[in-house]
Amino acid sequence: MERWVGKVAVVTGASAGIGAQIVLDLADAGLIVVGLARRLERVETLKSKSKGKIHALQCDVTNEADILKAFKWIIDNLGGVDVLVNNAGILRGGNLIDPGNTALIKEVLDTNVMGVVQCTREAFQSMKSRNVDGHIIIINSVAGHQVPNMPGMGSLNIYSPSKHAVTAMTEVLRQEFQKIGTRVKITSISPGGVRTEIGLASGATPEMLEAAKNMPMLDSADVSQAVIYVLKTKPHVQVHELIIKPLGELI
Repeated sequence: MERWVGKVAVVTGASAGIGAQIVLDLADAGLIVVGLARRLERVETLKSKSKGKIHALQCDVTNEADILKAFKWIIDNLGGVDVLVNNAGILRGGNLIDPGNTALIKEVLDTNVMGVVQCTREAFQSMKSRNVDGHIIIINSVAGHQVPNMPGMGSLNIYSPSKHAVTAMTEVLRQEFQKIGTRVKITSISPGGVRTEIGLASGATPEMLEAAKNMPMLDSADVSQAVIYVLKTKPHVQVHELIIKPLGELI
């Protein structure tokens, strides 16, 4: 990780769970970390948990104006972006065929797909303009490689299709980076079940939450260490896809 010391890393969805842990681990590794989140005060509290340099910026990744404002601040005040971790993501329950669910579907797609597209675009332009060998990391999901069918857990609605889009997007971006001739890396990290707040935020039923208690789960730190692992690779090594699951997971 020595080559990243003093470099600038941006983490979206930094207020809790996986994102908060990534912020702390990158800061402890010597990077200057900018945590983007809607709940700014929760990112601010991370500063007291690390001796590293952490900046908190309010940013809703479904709002392009927020994204542009955040990246402009980073460029103006810190010089640019060297690492981007696209972590922000949401899950909403329900079925695709349910009436009146357009707003929920759009919310998931705007966060899980468009947020990644727009943040990656801004980070890459910063890397390209400075001719740096940066790294784009996307926190994907095993649901982006197959559609889970878990009795008792309800429907994942548009979540799995949104993550399939991220899987395809990773390859499209790899090809685009290569055609331009940059040495910017891109990596998709696809965890299995992770014990975070996303279940509660998704409106999961008590039955779904109870069923999840008996399932093998990863911790946020497991995913964060996967981020550290791919960043540690030599400049000529690109981990394109990394799938990590808790031992005993059925999916």
